Amino acid sequence: MAVMRPHEEAECCEEHVVHTDAVSLARAAMPCEEITSAASDFFKAFSDKTRLRILTALVTEELCVCDIASLLGMSQSAISHQLRFLKQARLVKSRKNGKTVYYALCDDHIQIILAQGIAHVQEG
Repeated sequence: MAVMRPHEEAECCEEHVVHTDAVSLARAAMPCEEITSAASDFFKAFSDKTRLRILTALVTEELCVCDIASLLGMSQSAISHQLRFLKQARLVKSRKNGKTVYYALCDDHIQIILAQGIAHVQEG
């Protein structure tokens, strides 16, 4: 799938013909509004560069806020804010060990989505 450049226009059909069989198949395969809304919120979590960098950092192993702040060259407060967002979106989970809170990806789905998204962009 090619990425549309800002100066390119989407092409339109030269004649108006609705392929009802194809539309029916597509309609049957589409998830309900509730699911697409939840999926939209899920993908919003990936739309911020800092959150994406945090997620990719957590692919290798769990890290604490101090680790992530050092890795990204940001304040602990800024990282903590993004981690809170990612936790609410159920993309990361945390565990406390003494006074340190470690973060990790919630499950393998997150790692797969990250890998596929990055591979797609690299194919460019």
